[in-house]
Amino acid sequence: MNLSHIDLNLFTVFDVIYTERNLTKAGTVLGITQPAVSNALSRLRDSFDDQLFVRTSEGMTPTPVAENIVDPIRRALHLMRVCVQESQVFKPAEATKDFRISITDIFGAIVLPELFQVIEREAPKISITTKAIKRRSLTNELASGAIDFAVDVPLVSEEQVRHASIYAENFSCLVRKGHPALKSGLNLETYLNQRHILVSNRTKGPAFEDVALAKLGHSRTIGFRTQHYLMAPQIITQSDMLLTVSSRFAQTCVEFDERLECLPVPFPIPEMSIHIYWHASMDEDPANRWLRELIIRLLKDKLVKV
Repeated sequence: MNLSHIDLNLFTVFDVIYTERNLTKAGTVLGITQPAVSNALSRLRDSFDDQLFVRTSEGMTPTPVAENIVDPIRRALHLMRVCVQESQVFKPAEATKDFRISITDIFGAIVLPELFQVIEREAPKISITTKAIKRRSLTNELASGAIDFAVDVPLVSEEQVRHASIYAENFSCLVRKGHPALKSGLNLETYLNQRHILVSNRTKGPAFEDVALAKLGHSRTIGFRTQHYLMAPQIITQSDMLLTVSSRFAQTCVEFDERLECLPVPFPIPEMSIHIYWHASMDEDPANRWLRELIIRLLKDKLVKV
């Protein structure tokens, strides 16, 4: 293959088709018509002597050849962008970039307040947009640039996704003050005899604390399951249910609502490591590096204990 005979813009089209899996959507992202995308794909197919994408019920599915070349193409596109921008030094005080972060509400409540204290002082024109994504889509969302970072529990081990631990969590039990069953404290028997709130992004399956209980041969009764952390403490104030949650979040709830009390969990739960994720192609991007190093510096190795 003679590179001088290939329009390098075709590689951008390839990247967007790979991400969107739909020629019409790819055209919308690129700002060109669907026939123009089809024409570009035809030229790519000729260059690689492969179909690259096959139309299926799930959209334009990449062939093995496409899967093999997507990472090198994305790295090359990133290097070209860096070459264009390398004369520009990232200056936080002047930057106007909007960073997109996938983060749950509970991790956001922990990470973002400390982060914004620095941003407002050092980079007042920078903004942050949070976006909920499905965990199975993490790699594609990072690779396509739909998000810059994700903050979550340990998830993936793919070479193209970089990650670093930013802080560790242990767990506490959030209860209402004056709970009739807790006058003598909270032991394992009392814990198991209560009804509990379980907060999880998933609609079924055990929580972190349930896995720890199962290893001890126990299970608990779930009275309410929800995907939303912020409503759970309010329900605790009006009921006798218990909420097992990160100690950092539990202490924040107690600070804001004097009706709540934070107690140690009466059985061992391993510390939970929280990681920040970014795509390998952004390792040397100055803006990406600045924000991720700031997050890591602010939160790394912080562990809240009750």
